Amino acid sequence: MLKDNLVMLRNIHGFSQEAIAEKIGISRQAYAKWETGATIPDIEKCSLLAEVYGTTIDSLIRTGPVEGVGMIPPAPKGKNIWGSVAINDRGQIVIPKGARDLFGLTGGERLIVLSDETGIALIPDRAFMESLKRVTEDMGKSL
Repeated sequence: MLKDNLVMLRNIHGFSQEAIAEKIGISRQAYAKWETGATIPDIEKCSLLAEVYGTTIDSLIRTGPVEGVGMIPPAPKGKNIWGSVAINDRGQIVIPKGARDLFGLTGGERLIVLSDETGIALIPDRAFMESLKRVTEDMGKSL
């Protein structure tokens, strides 16, 4: 996982092995060994790598293939990639347990469905309403 993530993140960010090695204070050869899995970085170097790539140490070392999708890059810091879900004939999906736990979602919970031209987002209605309330309050202050 780590070696695959290092290759993927380096390519996504457009860095050479030498550029990354320079950023974290090691040789290009040492970095190349991490990408092949011949060696692994210590925790301090993992921390530096996560910082350079804008992700977390956990995402850097744990991201793996997603069923039906394949390898996906580690999520940016503060973001999550939960994997894929299937829509049944009635248009229903099952939200992954990790996402339900993180947001405290339980059966019967209401979600707001938002979208743009690239996709759909689900937001708990209580969070959406709180944001909407803050925006309308801020608008009232600026008038």
